[in-house]
Amino acid sequence: MPRIALIHATPLSMAPIEAAFRTHWPDAVLAHLLDGSLSQDLARDGALTPAMTARFEALGNYVVGCGASAILFTCSAFGPCIERVAQAHAPIPVLKPNEAMIDEALKHGRRIGLVATFAPTFASMRPEFAAAAPDAELVTAHAEGAMEALAAGDAATHDARIAEAAATLGHCDVIALAQFSMARARAAAAAASGRKVLTTPASAVAALKARLQA
Repeated sequence: MPRIALIHATPLSMAPIEAAFRTHWPDAVLAHLLDGSLSQDLARDGALTPAMTARFEALGNYVVGCGASAILFTCSAFGPCIERVAQAHAPIPVLKPNEAMIDEALKHGRRIGLVATFAPTFASMRPEFAAAAPDAELVTAHAEGAMEALAAGDAATHDARIAEAAATLGHCDVIALAQFSMARARAAAAAASGRKVLTTPASAVAALKARLQA
């Protein structure tokens, strides 16, 4: 069976992606790698740096050396760094966390609502949407305090903040939840917005399975 390397910038992403694999591809062999300082350092620096790119390249080299058949990054704010890893290890599939979800979202329309709990994600994802569909309109909403609430064990507040943010995007064709850790709030966001809500883990697992079984 394929060995999928999952590289995380926060432990909050680990349970959602495991749940998605259990549902959509239970036979895949998973290998987790966590660098919990990545998000902290990006928030401190305010932008991606050459040093950050080098760290991602080192992470990619490590998991490929361990026999990874594919790499899925679950950290949404590091798109350019992930692109460097993909270039270095082609033809091994290397997926950005939101790559598959963006493709799926664009099947539902051109006005896409995007909710994130980590604000720097927006700066990384805008170019990704623009590259996939220059005519798409991205409408964003920051669920402020949601990530901190989840890290503190307050899942109810986390979900409520996401639902509040999603409710402001009811005029969009579809709503996407940017962080893997947000997947648990999908039903609440859909109920608050009245729109279809996509999550990154489900889209990513389906895309990886299709690529490796083609």
